[in-house]
Amino acid sequence: MQNAVITPMPAAAVPVAAATPPATVHTEAEATALLDAMAENLLQVFPERATTQGIDTGARAALRSELTDLSPAGQRHIADVLRADLARAQAFDTTGLSFETRTNFEVVRSAYATALEGYRFPFGEVAVGSWRNAPYVVIQNAGAYLDVPRFLDSDHPVKTAADAEAYLSRLQAFARQLDGELERLRSARAMGMVPPRFLIDKALKQLDLSAKGARSGGGLVDSLASRAKKENIPGDWAARARTIVTGEIAPALERQIAELQAQRAVATDEAGMWARPMGSDYYRWAAKASTTTTMSPDEIHQLGLDTLARLHAEEDVILKQLGYADGPVGERMKKLAKDPRFKFAETDAGRKELIDFLDQRIAAIRAKTPEMFNTLVRGNVEVRRLPPEEEEGAAGAYGGAGSRDGTVPGRFWINLKPGFDHRRYNLPTLTHHEAIPGHVWQGEYEHKLPLIRSLLSFNAYSEGWALYSEQLADEFGVYADDPVGRLGYLDSIAFRAARLVVDTGIHHKRWTRQQARDFFDQALGDPNESEVDRYLSWPGQALGYEMGHQEIDRQRTRAKTALGDRFDIKAFNDTVLLGGNVPLDVLAKNVDAYIAQVKAQ
Repeated sequence: MQNAVITPMPAAAVPVAAATPPATVHTEAEATALLDAMAENLLQVFPERATTQGIDTGARAALRSELTDLSPAGQRHIADVLRADLARAQAFDTTGLSFETRTNFEVVRSAYATALEGYRFPFGEVAVGSWRNAPYVVIQNAGAYLDVPRFLDSDHPVKTAADAEAYLSRLQAFARQLDGELERLRSARAMGMVPPRFLIDKALKQLDLSAKGARSGGGLVDSLASRAKKENIPGDWAARARTIVTGEIAPALERQIAELQAQRAVATDEAGMWARPMGSDYYRWAAKASTTTTMSPDEIHQLGLDTLARLHAEEDVILKQLGYADGPVGERMKKLAKDPRFKFAETDAGRKELIDFLDQRIAAIRAKTPEMFNTLVRGNVEVRRLPPEEEEGAAGAYGGAGSRDGTVPGRFWINLKPGFDHRRYNLPTLTHHEAIPGHVWQGEYEHKLPLIRSLLSFNAYSEGWALYSEQLADEFGVYADDPVGRLGYLDSIAFRAARLVVDTGIHHKRWTRQQARDFFDQALGDPNESEVDRYLSWPGQALGYEMGHQEIDRQRTRAKTALGDRFDIKAFNDTVLLGGNVPLDVLAKNVDAYIAQVKAQ
């Protein structure tokens, strides 16, 4: 695939107060101490990350009982912490320190500066070293009502009485989170920052399910009670949890429902950010944050169109081989999706068969990893079905690495809602993207880096690597005897190229929701209705995938050109992974170092 030139965003693009140069030369030990201190500060404001990393023990044990403060005051405190630590990082002279240490500081500076730029907007959720910015605090795919139940069930351990007590404390914190969000929802409505009416309808449907479950005790109670019973932990945990869930969480959910109903009364069906206060400025920031580049929305839009045309030419060849010769590629892909040879039954048995199929694909690609990398990780992953209450507003799948200590496996979450559109030809490439050598695999390399690096990620790198992983599977022969599987791979990349067009179309070119669906339907044979709505509530996030993918490919081409016969694919892949999750300009510097090292040998 030829690649457009992507100009990375400077790592510290947000202006801040100039720092006085230090009077002394710093050591590696001093640099490590500062980075570790910043990591601890980040864990204090995002305590869930300590649990997810499996490090909420010892001196950090208190974090297992806490959740992030989602109130307006809590958000201001997070911004204050970031601002103070960014000033410390910028004032720290890294001259003369190791390449790895300089990279660590560049990553922190970029992540914190970008987040602080986002905190300037008086609305929404800001990703601090994470992958998703959302202008709406609570919507169909954002909010504590979705995040916390999944987190408590899948990440919060219940092995001891102390763990169970911490779970109860987090239930109470969950109720406070909901009311903290409520304050921000009301503030957003006062300034006219109201989601489209149809997104509110989706969110209300899901919140109703959550409130109904909470009024009856529901999964939040069952998750604690069943695990405490399994570990033989004495105590009436179900009764204590039910008191909190029914008495504190259910009323808080109902208050959020009432607020969203009030928002619905003043909402419109205008889809994009351009129609909202400060929306155009917000979208420019969200696109920059997601891609870590300075490409304009118009440039990104055209890149998507050009990439899509190139991929369609490759798909056309395989479709003709399969007997689908007539009509546009999108129309033929729609027919292929109806082919019973590639479907799974929409039954419990069919869902089990699908998950078993995913496990088989993981085993197959795992066997290929020694050909792709010099440095191997465990690839600790399990396939899990997405909880039904999340299915309506969620993506088709997502995945991520487990804890640093390996006790919590990485998860490949698969959405198997009624009418799910997973097919045998698109599941292999989805597995490579979400599990191995994609998100789960890549995330495990970060466990070897300083803690602060495990807590910070960049959407363009994360998703770009996942798409590059799909490409690696193709290049290393996974589809040698499976042309329809390779078609699924090409269609996957085409889907991400179409996202460049649709996301910018909605938020910059003022497309309607229906225009976006029509483009997807014509280009891919699927209107992707839930995907379109995802882009409406996470502006810019969908841009990071193909932008990051093309930049990794561009860096590989640059390394091949510079090194000729001395280029080694395993060494290049190690360079991208061992450098950790970075902005795209830092990735280029890591590749520079790899080229220089090989030339010096």
